[in-house]
Amino acid sequence: MALVSAPWPLYSRPSIQLGTLKAYLAAHYPDLQVQTYHLYLKIAAELGYHVYSEVSQRMWLAESVYAALLNPERLPGIQRFFKAQAVDKPYLQKIAFANLIRSVRRTTDTFLDQVDWRRFGMVGFSISLSQLTSTLYLIRGIKKKSPAIPMIIGGASLAGDGAGDLLDVFPFIDGIVIGEGELPLARIVGHLRKGRNFEELPPIKGLVTRHAQGAEEPAKPDQLSSLDDLPMPDYRDYFAHVRSLAPARRFFPVLSAEMSRGCWWQKSIHKGPNRGCAFCNLNRQWQGYREKTPDKIVAEIDALTSMHQSLSVAFMDNVLPSRTTKTIFKQLAGLRKDLSLFAEIRAGVPPEALRVMRTAGVKELQIGIEALSSRLLKKLNKGASCIDNLEIIKNCEELGIANVSNLITHFPGSDAEDVAETLRALDFAQPFRPLKTVRFWLGRGSPVSNDAKAYGLQAVYNHPHYSILLPPELVHKVRFMVQAYRGDLVKQHKLWRPVIRQVAAWQRNYAALRASGGPKPLLSFQDGRDFLIILQRRAEDQLETHRLTGASRRIYLFCRQQRSLQAICSGFPGFGEEKLRAFLNTMVAKKLMFNEVNRYLSLAVQSGAG
Repeated sequence: MALVSAPWPLYSRPSIQLGTLKAYLAAHYPDLQVQTYHLYLKIAAELGYHVYSEVSQRMWLAESVYAALLNPERLPGIQRFFKAQAVDKPYLQKIAFANLIRSVRRTTDTFLDQVDWRRFGMVGFSISLSQLTSTLYLIRGIKKKSPAIPMIIGGASLAGDGAGDLLDVFPFIDGIVIGEGELPLARIVGHLRKGRNFEELPPIKGLVTRHAQGAEEPAKPDQLSSLDDLPMPDYRDYFAHVRSLAPARRFFPVLSAEMSRGCWWQKSIHKGPNRGCAFCNLNRQWQGYREKTPDKIVAEIDALTSMHQSLSVAFMDNVLPSRTTKTIFKQLAGLRKDLSLFAEIRAGVPPEALRVMRTAGVKELQIGIEALSSRLLKKLNKGASCIDNLEIIKNCEELGIANVSNLITHFPGSDAEDVAETLRALDFAQPFRPLKTVRFWLGRGSPVSNDAKAYGLQAVYNHPHYSILLPPELVHKVRFMVQAYRGDLVKQHKLWRPVIRQVAAWQRNYAALRASGGPKPLLSFQDGRDFLIILQRRAEDQLETHRLTGASRRIYLFCRQQRSLQAICSGFPGFGEEKLRAFLNTMVAKKLMFNEVNRYLSLAVQSGAG
């Protein structure tokens, strides 16, 4: 069996989908030969890593390349589209689109020619974001060489209703796995190993085939009850490929790992069909939430890093487990390895858990910030407030954890008050690593998509960019992951313009101050036991100093964790509420503290705490 991951995932990571599936199938069929092919690494080495990275950073750029190879008659329009999408990509500005697709076609076709596809009983493909057209090109090429081999596709981009549409328009696809692939693929392999044809396959839960299309039960996902039943991912093929590269192209890969599948926030907090974050369609392939036990996770990380002699690990979870996070990272710290870890978390992770994560080696986090307006966060179903988000942003800054999080703009139904709250919060966020603005896009299967009218969407349809890349008659028959809509688009564009400008200025100022002042925080304090010195670096490298003594110092330190006015009054009973308010308001006016309603947060980070 062959498992293939097409461009355009991050080239520096092995595919966790391929590694996990290979290990699972090998455990169940020890004599089964499973070969994994990370074609995206071959393409990256051919194009150069800077060029590859710029293509892979934007879905429409990535899908354009193989769309031009699939549909050469549409080349002029695709070329113009690619050029418009690449306007802010310096490396892509230096390469002609014709030369780019020529290199990609040559490398891909050489790969197709070099593999003896006739020796495989089945070929599987994992399709996530930006892998649709590249996978279709590969499947078509393999089918031309070996028409009888079953071609099975699956992945996050194919979860939910509408996945079977691809069978109607692409005759070279034989089956689509809905949800996770371990159990359905194992059952297909078991059937084929008995010498039976794919066309004789009985209905399999989690699999849609052309002859079984329309049967309700097989279309439902079939998944493991316990993730501890999974063997450790097998990345040997990927690392062998890295070792085969020319010395100038070799690098130290980042290991992909998972602690859980699904989203506990989606599972446990919201009820009904539109649970979880309103914009999110990342968890359509999972039913419920499952997590590995801490011992299992830590043992895998220990074994993977030792086997492949790589210390960088990226956890692919949509969100880390909430109950066991501290336990897991304490055990990881106990491995006594200088790990470099990346993960995605929610904003509610407390400071003590962040400190444990930093000790274990967490260098970078993507936090589900999404907004700096409590009104908008409520519309997004985030379960957090603006002050919650600013607190964890500040805590990451203090610990030296790079916060690579997003700020969603243009969310349908957002209004002037949401934007005003965002602009105010941005004034206070200036000392911290900037967020990245991401324009809202409508994902099929998200709560917004499922309940479009409730969010003011008048019509929902495939994004028009698909009609540039693919024949229109095909686009009308397939329900794709990225959708478009009619609604308040013009209003949102005007509303969010000042936020986008302010975030861009934030990014420029932060970069300039960091460049001139080195790693020093832009807003920090030094504690002198009975006095406190606050250093505040502003634009153009202006330095302001503030000294707090006595009770002022104690109140400021007390509010390093957000506190209600009532808690502050209780903690400092010798001062009346009016006097406390006057001091707190002074701190807020100087941008040394942030307040939301009657909650206060000190913003300065402790110098040298990270």
